[in-house]
Amino acid sequence: MLNNLNIEEVLFIDIETIPLVPEYGVLTKKWQQLWENKMKYYIDNGEPAEDLYERAGIYAEFGRIICISAGYIIQKKGESYFRIKSFYDNDEKKLINNFFDAWEKFEIKGKRRLCAHNGQEFDFPYISRRALVNGLKLPKVLSISGAKPWEIKDTLIDTLQLWKFGDYKHYTSLSLLCELFNIPTPKDDIDGSQVAEIYWKENDIDRIIKYCEKDTLAVANLLLKYLGKKIISFENIESV
Repeated sequence: MLNNLNIEEVLFIDIETIPLVPEYGVLTKKWQQLWENKMKYYIDNGEPAEDLYERAGIYAEFGRIICISAGYIIQKKGESYFRIKSFYDNDEKKLINNFFDAWEKFEIKGKRRLCAHNGQEFDFPYISRRALVNGLKLPKVLSISGAKPWEIKDTLIDTLQLWKFGDYKHYTSLSLLCELFNIPTPKDDIDGSQVAEIYWKENDIDRIIKYCEKDTLAVANLLLKYLGKKIISFENIESV
């Protein structure tokens, strides 16, 4: 796939998610029961359901999206630039719908592939599930329920799966691969585990957007490294 890949046809994305409510105690009794059923293994091993709830954001049934950053590569005067836009809103339906509208415009321009790190197991299904919960119609690129891996290989790219080389039990974080490939990243003061606290307690969406956009560029640069191409510098980022 990489041999014939036109990098300018790819839309790179990253998402940030949070639990549906600030803390376990806010859940209704029914949702508390459903959460306890989901976390039964950990609860049986002594971890309280209240403490485990901080993980709820990683499950589409118990979390929601607060930011999707999307970027693509363009060429200007023989140099690569990364054009990026972030979609964020307290109304998740509006956020996802705005992203889908943008995707349709990218398709018209010939950008028909989505790329994310661990997208196959997280970003792509999470967006799809939350879209359905919000009553939104999935774009063709995400209408992949029941599809075989070879049926989606030309539309969805996962930099983690590419790194696995068929080793299904092997997980490697984006930050580790950036360090391995000498891809510079901004020295941010947060990581993914802090997003929910920053959203619910500090109400600082700008910090979250910055973090999300950083990871989106990192995914693009990682794919460029896989292709043996020059990465994009921070100076060549264009916000839309």
